[in-house]
Amino acid sequence: MAILFLASCGRPSAEKYDGERLTDFVNPFIGTDYHGHTYPGATWPHGQIQLSPDNGTEGWDWCSGYHYSDSVIAGFSHLHLSGTGIGDLADISFLPVGSEVVFLKNEENKDFVARYAGKFRHENESARPGYYSVTMESGIEAEFTVTERAGLHRYTFPAGTEPGLIINLGFAINWDEPYETSLTLDDSTLVTGMRLSKGWADDQHVWFAARFSQPVVFSETGTAGGKARTAGYFRFRDRELLVKVGISSVSVQNALANLDSSLPGWEFDRVKQDASDAWEKELSKIIISTPDNDLKTVFYTALYHTMVAPALFSDINGEFKGTRGNTMLAEDYNRYTVFSLWDTYRALHPLYTLFQQDRVNDMVKSMLDHYSQDKLLPVWELHGNETFCMVGNHAISVIAEAILKDIGDFDREYAFEAMKASSLYDRDGMGYYDRLGFIPADKVEQSVAKAMEIAIDDWAVAAVARKLGKDEDADYFLKRSENYRNYYDPETGFMRGKLSSGEWTTPFDPIYSQHEGSDYTEGNAWQYLWLVPHNVEGLIGLLGGSEPFADKLEKLFLVEEGVSGDEASPDISGLIGAYAHGNEPGHHTIFLFNYAGRPWRTQELNRQIQTTMYTNAPDGLCGNEDCGQMSAWYVFSALGFYPVNPSDLKYQFGSPLVNNARVEVSPGKYFTMKAPDASVTNKYIQKVILNGRELDRTYITHQEIMDGSTLEFVMGPDRK
Repeated sequence: MAILFLASCGRPSAEKYDGERLTDFVNPFIGTDYHGHTYPGATWPHGQIQLSPDNGTEGWDWCSGYHYSDSVIAGFSHLHLSGTGIGDLADISFLPVGSEVVFLKNEENKDFVARYAGKFRHENESARPGYYSVTMESGIEAEFTVTERAGLHRYTFPAGTEPGLIINLGFAINWDEPYETSLTLDDSTLVTGMRLSKGWADDQHVWFAARFSQPVVFSETGTAGGKARTAGYFRFRDRELLVKVGISSVSVQNALANLDSSLPGWEFDRVKQDASDAWEKELSKIIISTPDNDLKTVFYTALYHTMVAPALFSDINGEFKGTRGNTMLAEDYNRYTVFSLWDTYRALHPLYTLFQQDRVNDMVKSMLDHYSQDKLLPVWELHGNETFCMVGNHAISVIAEAILKDIGDFDREYAFEAMKASSLYDRDGMGYYDRLGFIPADKVEQSVAKAMEIAIDDWAVAAVARKLGKDEDADYFLKRSENYRNYYDPETGFMRGKLSSGEWTTPFDPIYSQHEGSDYTEGNAWQYLWLVPHNVEGLIGLLGGSEPFADKLEKLFLVEEGVSGDEASPDISGLIGAYAHGNEPGHHTIFLFNYAGRPWRTQELNRQIQTTMYTNAPDGLCGNEDCGQMSAWYVFSALGFYPVNPSDLKYQFGSPLVNNARVEVSPGKYFTMKAPDASVTNKYIQKVILNGRELDRTYITHQEIMDGSTLEFVMGPDRK
């Protein structure tokens, strides 16, 4: 048995043997239950297609189209969101049927879907990276795999049935409304069409082309529920049917080009293997060792979930839909979409800077393209639309990271122009923030959260300005990044909303949260007190020094009732006291004990969260996955460090959970982490050794990782 990699230590090592596949340790059903909002279907790493089942059920927990509690499949569609708190997509839905389909006059779309939806049981479905299958109670077996730009279906119909497909462009439950659809049988083996809709993405365009492996023997199209809800029924002769589908945001011609260039043949098993190999290549960039196979599955599923979004948006010829519906061209780069930046700037994009630098470059170029169209960097971009969802403008942080870490060939001066212009753009209270140093709560909702997130971005702009020699800008934005101080009320010891008059908002309860009209975004005063990752030392000073700071931080995890309020956001989940791991603003918080002389407390909490809020089960996530952020936290954390402030180029130590890891930081160059004694009980760091030298600090720098260093943790059961 040939060892591909073996670290020299006496315990389990970061090794991969011939015959072992990391894809075997990915469970796409993790996060499909509770509030994880993930989907189990087939996708390519950052690919254009996400081919997955939809239950056709209304409700917040069906944001991805699928929830593990359900037992019905209403269709298999080609675009999906992973872990978001709002639903959309589920476009171009296919449903296999074994009997004749009838369009009834004036029938509602939801009734049409319900009439033909198929029952299924979980023991009859399976999922692996790049592959999903289910056998429905009707006996129809449906299998799906993908290439980078196309989806491949394989249906096997039972004997005695009439093999058929419904293509539904007016899908009943996908959170949006189509305003124009079309469906054309171009010849006996080709169907083309388009779906234009309004939803979370205000103007989403999807053109598609579908080729069949056998000719259509009967077809009928109709409307299920009225105008712009086109559906078609297509019947076939043979019991095995393959369908390959390409999509585009621009045209049917581009959808055909994407399809035919990406998937010229019909070899389902070969395409399935190619998709698995693509995932194996990406997963192998971080190789870990642990004797615990469940831990290994949780880790590699998390790593898998970090690479399903952002998704490829530009076509094979570089074209994509612009923010105003026009056709744009990505020259010499791939245009990406689905930027959940309020979530992902914290850990997902920093993770990419370690092992996905080429994609970082393309993602930054995608953000700069958005700026070129709208004169504002994207806030939450979705399929060529700005949703303005959540607060701050964290494309600034992502671009700053790339510049400060010397990644990519994008234009630095243009990038800084975009960062500065977006920071000064008078949107969502920014004008008040710039003039007054705070956003008045009587003028703008969620004012505390908005201002504190802006301050984080300001620090990033200042760091880039300093690097580029723009000292005047650096001084201005560094000063502005201190605006968080204007929200601190020393009497209560919390960040509070402030009125135009300068008075605090009342009444005040630090655990109270309200989804609408609050001073905070999906949180409360206990959670937002700590959102100063760019100047933890300054926050320590505000709270009276290291000991009072650490004591107050400790109380966060001991609050008896962590959240109150009948209208509190369901996103506030995964509670330890008032700490909410299921929502992103707190993801850095446990690491703040490092700054106050209590790193052992960081280590305790790190292990608690790792082992109780991430499990190998459908309900194995304690909150929304949010396009990879929840999983990126786990990947970093299991390796033993985390980017508290992504722009300061440091990673704070936590408590490594895996015994060894090897990260491919560039082709043929590796960073190695060793923690041979790490275990559930051995959670405390006794000492840290970098390249043979013991460290007297609580962090490792980005450059030290990228240099291909070896980091060794000596772990034990007692705090030091």
